[in-house]
Amino acid sequence: MGVYADLLRHRELFGSLFRRDLRAKYKGSVLGLAWTLALPAALLLVYLVVFAVLWKAEPTETDDYWLFLLCGLPPWVFFATSLQAGARSLVENAPIIRKVRFPRQLVPLSVVATELVAFAAMTAIVLVLALWFRPESRDLAWLAVPIAAVFVVFVAGLALAVASLNAIFRDVEFVVTAALLPWFFLTPVLYQLDDLPGAEDRPWLIDVLHWGNPVTPAVEAYRAPLYAGELPSAGDAIYVCVAAVVALVLGAVVFNAVDDRIASEA
Repeated sequence: MGVYADLLRHRELFGSLFRRDLRAKYKGSVLGLAWTLALPAALLLVYLVVFAVLWKAEPTETDDYWLFLLCGLPPWVFFATSLQAGARSLVENAPIIRKVRFPRQLVPLSVVATELVAFAAMTAIVLVLALWFRPESRDLAWLAVPIAAVFVVFVAGLALAVASLNAIFRDVEFVVTAALLPWFFLTPVLYQLDDLPGAEDRPWLIDVLHWGNPVTPAVEAYRAPLYAGELPSAGDAIYVCVAAVVALVLGAVVFNAVDDRIASEA
């Protein structure tokens, strides 16, 4: 796991890459880093208007659907943006990688850290709304933070694997982009799994959507304390932790397998 130990050994370099990516993301903008908070807020508002107001989506027995929706969005948005940006990271930084020898895994990991800023901003917004509109969640809402932290570890490992593969096989970036749209609708961000048509007749399908999609337990565990004021289910919490470890190992294995080829093929 020395791949991740380099984050500590080269923390100054990692910090420099993170600041560079953050500045580049908002370069030339008037508000600068203020967009870190403004963009997530705008994104949450767009989803709210489209699905809760225009389409008047109201899942069965779901009160405050607009908040239900907002409590599911931050993990998904962080996952999708990190995977897309991470996939391109090594290729976009190819000129630097070819000239200077440094731990290359820092590049996609710094991109994930950049997206983490927006994730933290969205979580803060949703946390405030949950505390205000869902009094029953006030005792347990803070549990969304450690769940989010474990999910960040999962996304970091997966983004490293995807970035490493994309440096060798350029098709990976396009596969990820194409997969994210159907993946979004297979993740219970807009709906509850139990409210799906045929849920009672085909419980096995619900199990497949729940446990076959590694993002679903994270969304469910993140939303449970915020929206329902409940402890995340033990199954979801354990799944998220195990998935984080598996993703870290996968990212390290894939990166080590292609590290020597990245400079020549990125």
